Amino acid sequence: MTFMPQIQDSDVELIQNAMSEMPDYTSVAEFVPGPGIARLDLKFDIEKLQEALEECLKREAFMGGMQDQGFAALPLTQRPGQTEWTTNDLSGRYWLRADERYVEEPREDLVPEIDFSEFNPKFKGTYFEYVHEELSKRFPIGRTRILSKGLYNCNSWHRDPEPRLHIPLISNPGSLFIVNHHVTHLPADGSVYFTDTRAYHTALNGGEKHRVHIVAALAYDQVTE
Repeated sequence: MTFMPQIQDSDVELIQNAMSEMPDYTSVAEFVPGPGIARLDLKFDIEKLQEALEECLKREAFMGGMQDQGFAALPLTQRPGQTEWTTNDLSGRYWLRADERYVEEPREDLVPEIDFSEFNPKFKGTYFEYVHEELSKRFPIGRTRILSKGLYNCNSWHRDPEPRLHIPLISNPGSLFIVNHHVTHLPADGSVYFTDTRAYHTALNGGEKHRVHIVAALAYDQVTE
């Protein structure tokens, strides 16, 4: 198409330069590290992870009642002897700017991550128990949950009191993680990803299948404000 603009200014030049070549649309299906998100050397067997997910879901259904619409959780760790979970246990404290005021406000109560030191006995003997043991040898591990995100869905834009480790179990090319200004895909290949969720972040699933991750809180000193 040949188009001759009536005005030639910096805006026209910017668009003309952009139209002179195609943008990269292939690397978005890969992991790209950036500020606040990195892939660890530690890696697990993805087939065993997915088999463990199937086994755990036979023993216990996702909690939260929103598996088909948004957020749902399956707790892999607990307070010693815990038998019931509150909504706050499954979610916990976070901060967000909810409206046009751009004022940051807290939501829910702070959950002391270090209290969640016991592996959930319902899932004893699964590969997830081994994963938790290996993580705990290296890091102070708090709440460890299997989190399911519905298709065409995203979390709030918020920050948490602590960073997290993510191990994707089921993913798709439309599943993305954003930390501040950096966005990338996290493939489900057994890799472990550090996400500094003390920064603003969100997870989104723009694909046609559920996204399921193990998310383990790193129980270092928590941010309180």
